[in-house]
Amino acid sequence: MANILDVSTDDNLQYQFFPVSSGSVQFKIRAPNDAHIALTMAPQESEPMYEVFIGGWGNTKSVIRRNRTKPEKVEIDTPNILNAGEFRGFWVRWDGGVISAGREGEAIPFISWCDPQPFPVGFVGVCTGWGATGTWKIEVLPPPSAPSAAALYSPPPGYPGIAPVSGGAGIWVDATSGQVPPGAVVGGQDCSGEPIYVARARHEGALIPGKLASSHGCAYVPWGGKENGKNEYQVLVGGPNSWMPTSGSNIPPGAFPGGESEDGEPLFIGRVSHEGSLTTGKVQQSHGVCYISFGGQELGFPDYEILVA
Repeated sequence: MANILDVSTDDNLQYQFFPVSSGSVQFKIRAPNDAHIALTMAPQESEPMYEVFIGGWGNTKSVIRRNRTKPEKVEIDTPNILNAGEFRGFWVRWDGGVISAGREGEAIPFISWCDPQPFPVGFVGVCTGWGATGTWKIEVLPPPSAPSAAALYSPPPGYPGIAPVSGGAGIWVDATSGQVPPGAVVGGQDCSGEPIYVARARHEGALIPGKLASSHGCAYVPWGGKENGKNEYQVLVGGPNSWMPTSGSNIPPGAFPGGESEDGEPLFIGRVSHEGSLTTGKVQQSHGVCYISFGGQELGFPDYEILVA
């Protein structure tokens, strides 16, 4: 069961911290402006530290900040996002270095940033200030549950490729047209800051790991030198999110299998940083590279990160 915390915050920018065990927190906040959320390793303001400011600057903007220093990592206009007279619902996620926040009931975040040097978050803090007090109802979500996600998105009986992955650390869930199932594994972010989810799709007899950016309305898989859009795809749900740097054909123990080539060779899930994005794709050991879909092309990189269970 989720844990509901009722919290009141004064106009003093003093964070109140509580521990978290999953990669997200959901809350309702009633405040005129400046709902601040801190993500830390310890129950106090200490570096490293992420901060998400919702409705700052007189309820006109929202930002993400790291280690209490400017410039902001990302800044979005969000006029009147908060309200002093009613509760507004939001969620904040931290997953694989991607920090994002969105409105209750919306899967797509309104603000997102990918930290190239992520740290494990153990505590969440909340505060208000700059003329605002706040009343919070905070729901600390349990870790994503693969069985519940499977129940929401039950695949047709006997559909090939739908099975618990070895080790039971995640399942692949059918989706279409940009749909993101609950508990989907975030692998990176697009150039625009939108989260990229770990996805795969069938193409030319292969089952190929690739990327899903929801706003594009499809997943993309790299094959044949091209970026191939797929309206029907599968998304990794409730799985691991540990990425290990490697290079060439060095596949570390515990690498997470994501599919297979048309010749039956196992394909693994990799990611690389490229032109402002952190993009997921396929690792083919015999080729010694991680391939990603980007700008209509299939691009290969000898240095990459690989998903391990």
